[in-house]
Amino acid sequence: MSQLENAQAEYASFLQEFQSVIISTISPEGIPNSSYAPFVSDAAKNIYIYISDLAAHTQNIYANPRVSILFIEDETKSNNIFARRRLTFDCTATLIERDTESWNKIVDQLQERFGEMIEVLKSLGDFRIFQLIPSSGRFVLGFGNAYKISGDNLNELTHITRDNR
Repeated sequence: MSQLENAQAEYASFLQEFQSVIISTISPEGIPNSSYAPFVSDAAKNIYIYISDLAAHTQNIYANPRVSILFIEDETKSNNIFARRRLTFDCTATLIERDTESWNKIVDQLQERFGEMIEVLKSLGDFRIFQLIPSSGRFVLGFGNAYKISGDNLNELTHITRDNR
């Protein structure tokens, strides 16, 4: 199997290692903010998060729906702290309206994955579901082993070299 085929196989299962995503947003004043949220995803690599209106990242998303998300290998599982496996996506956030068919479907998936905590969050009026729609990404497996992500359903990896950064 080639290096690209190995990377493609690892990419196909990488998200399954995670229950939460790191979210980077920008405040209306231009101040960066990083946070995290538990998530569910779909086949198109859309990420769905259930977050409170009281959180800074939620207010930032309302002001600027462009977000960056990161999935990164646990430090304790990494062979080299400088070369942790990671996946980033540039996304646009869209609010899923409460009590719609889409909202109910996502809440059911969240409840299946995270249990009774979702029942508690459903009773709180300030929690919102956002769909994070990726437009591009990068998948890094180590030194010299990084890939641009593009194509339909973000399924195409292109090895990053000095000539095509």
